[in-house]
Amino acid sequence: MNLDFSQIVPYIPFMLKGIGVTLGFVSVSILFGFVLGTGFALLKISKVKGLVWFADAYTSIFRGTPLILQLMIIYFAVPQLTGYDMPPFLAAVLAFGLNSSAYVSEIIRAGIQAVEKGQTEAAQALGIPYRPMMKDLILPQALKNILPALMNEFITLTKESAIVSTISYLDLMRRAQVVGADIYRNFEPLLFVGLIYYFLVMGLSLLGKAMERRLRFGD
Repeated sequence: MNLDFSQIVPYIPFMLKGIGVTLGFVSVSILFGFVLGTGFALLKISKVKGLVWFADAYTSIFRGTPLILQLMIIYFAVPQLTGYDMPPFLAAVLAFGLNSSAYVSEIIRAGIQAVEKGQTEAAQALGIPYRPMMKDLILPQALKNILPALMNEFITLTKESAIVSTISYLDLMRRAQVVGADIYRNFEPLLFVGLIYYFLVMGLSLLGKAMERRLRFGD
């Protein structure tokens, strides 16, 4: 085995810039997915069957098809139909955000339904309108319970973010591919970026555990 990591040293700053690029679009995607997922979660627990069916169908489609297929449709197929030249960043955020919202909606729905029904009944008995009840009473408790699951979703998106390299978005993975093509060696840059992904995921995992401990301490 002939390994030579010295060749990637000049490219290290270029690859390290991919950390901010990756975390940037993943953060925007998870925020978009959280907002949209919360809306779909509320639709799923509504009493209007049409809204429930729509939310369930949405979730089924985005959870039942590969994320990379969704990314390709948004980046390549949508411009074909609309004539709009989709920027890689926007395509990545839309694909990851829409996909994440399907999973987040299920997480939040489960969290809402895990809150004791007595609290909802008490709020209704006091005449508290539905929106303030959800915003100030039910959702805060649900979010506290589902924080670990939401953190896992963020970690999953961070790992899966590597597929945006297929649309030439200069994330960590794409930068490793660029370096590999430039020096005609792929193992070293890929290993280097793989270690970055590992430390990112471990860092996010530790952050999630710290937040969980803080919430438990707050109880």
